[in-house]
Amino acid sequence: MPDTDPPAAADRAPPADDLGALAPFRHRVFSLLWSTWLIANLCMWMNDVAAAWLMTTLTDRPNWVALVQTAATLPVFLLGLPSGALADILNRKHFLLFTQLWVALVGALLALVAFAGVITPPLLLLLLFANGVGLALRWPVFAAIVPELVPRAQLPAALALNGASMNAARILGPLAAGALIASLGSAWVFGLNAVLSVAAAIVISRWRRPHRPHPLGRESLRGAMRVGLQYVMQSYHLKGVLLRVALFFFHSTALIALLPLVARQIEGGHAGTFTVLLAAMGAGAIGSTFVLPRWRQMFTRDRLVLAGACTQALMMALMAFTHSLWLAVPAMLLCGVAWLTTANSLSVSAQISLPDWVRARGMSMYQMAIMGATAVGAAVWGQVATWSSVPVTLGIGAASGIASMALATWRWPDRGSIDDPTPAGPWPLPQAEAPPPHGHVIVTVEYQIDPAQAPAFRALMEESRRSRLRVGAVGWELLSDINDPGRFIEVIEDASWTEHLRRFERVSVQDAALRERKLAFHIGGQPPIVRRAVRESTVRGERPST
Repeated sequence: MPDTDPPAAADRAPPADDLGALAPFRHRVFSLLWSTWLIANLCMWMNDVAAAWLMTTLTDRPNWVALVQTAATLPVFLLGLPSGALADILNRKHFLLFTQLWVALVGALLALVAFAGVITPPLLLLLLFANGVGLALRWPVFAAIVPELVPRAQLPAALALNGASMNAARILGPLAAGALIASLGSAWVFGLNAVLSVAAAIVISRWRRPHRPHPLGRESLRGAMRVGLQYVMQSYHLKGVLLRVALFFFHSTALIALLPLVARQIEGGHAGTFTVLLAAMGAGAIGSTFVLPRWRQMFTRDRLVLAGACTQALMMALMAFTHSLWLAVPAMLLCGVAWLTTANSLSVSAQISLPDWVRARGMSMYQMAIMGATAVGAAVWGQVATWSSVPVTLGIGAASGIASMALATWRWPDRGSIDDPTPAGPWPLPQAEAPPPHGHVIVTVEYQIDPAQAPAFRALMEESRRSRLRVGAVGWELLSDINDPGRFIEVIEDASWTEHLRRFERVSVQDAALRERKLAFHIGGQPPIVRRAVRESTVRGERPST
């Protein structure tokens, strides 16, 4: 079930109309969990730096070095939807705690094999994949929790602060990792990650969050995944967000995946150079946090995203050919500004269009788009660099990144409005005289309209199709009467009576407005006739679905 219990009233006391960049920190629970997110990001970046540099000591082949990024991010793509479904149907606090302990365990294993001196490129990739499993499980649940902690008006600032947390970690993590690598070795980095992860788990365990079981019981994992996927696939807005974020990260990951090799081509380049470049990118991202609120007021989402993608691509092209650290550092600063501007604009765009009951699933697919594009991009650009060279690869990635984002903006423009996920409030539930037998529930709604209005009604019913499928229906169709051109029958199919009742709980303000628009077409003194039936048998001798 969606774990939607709000924080205590005391934690929501700060005014919702305070839209400053630091306003979310006035909410105690947000500050508490933000600190754990900072620790988690520190561990992630320290782990990535240590693993990437360790791989360059094990092999000098670009494809192996780039596969470090693939191994770290591929699990999020593979497990994103199941982890999002689990985050929506389980106790979110307990689930977040489990993921943190998983990451701590993998960190301890990495440290153990590194200290023992038995690490090899395949074993390193395997353990990085296991660490990525923890990240895949952790990110959707945290993304779903954040909107519960602050008022809706402060959500963009809260998400920007989360981005700042990641980028502060992008600075501090590589610096700490670089110092440990230079003085003690990569194994100590992995060991420190394990300790910090345990500390974050202790903080999470102290968070008091009530959990009330849903009266309809938990959704099944398979059903929750289906509904989450349907919700995104029936949303023009969310599909546009996923397209843009996938394109951006597929191209921008070329620089991140090959950055250890880029650092080596800098005059006097070594592990410290790699650390400085990552830190510069993080500093640029943090700096952009304080100007993003004004930029969001001045520009549309598409303009911000296109500007960010173009800036990142141009700086990547500069990094391809420079051998001067004095040019590389400013270029990485601007890359950080572009990265956070693009990622935050798209993340906010996704979050505000998702209702809480499906938020973790929706954001897990957002993260799947990021990590899937990152994993594939790292492998592709690493192979291109193996065939050609690092500068040529970054140049190609920069050019195709600008062209693809411009094409996406042209062919899939932002309509300027999004789905309103605000709950419509208590909705009357249908009643059954006796518990219905197992089987799919078939609902029919009969409309009588003016035949002259049929084309407009059919267009509106296409919106109804998307609405019904978004909230969980497994099937939908519209029938027209051969003998009565004004009679239409809407047919909705639900997986069970329980799933039929869940649809009523998910009605949003937008769904309620759509219902009124459909009723406006209906003529006659009585409302549309609604009938419900249970499918008790199927064709060709198949067993009834349950």
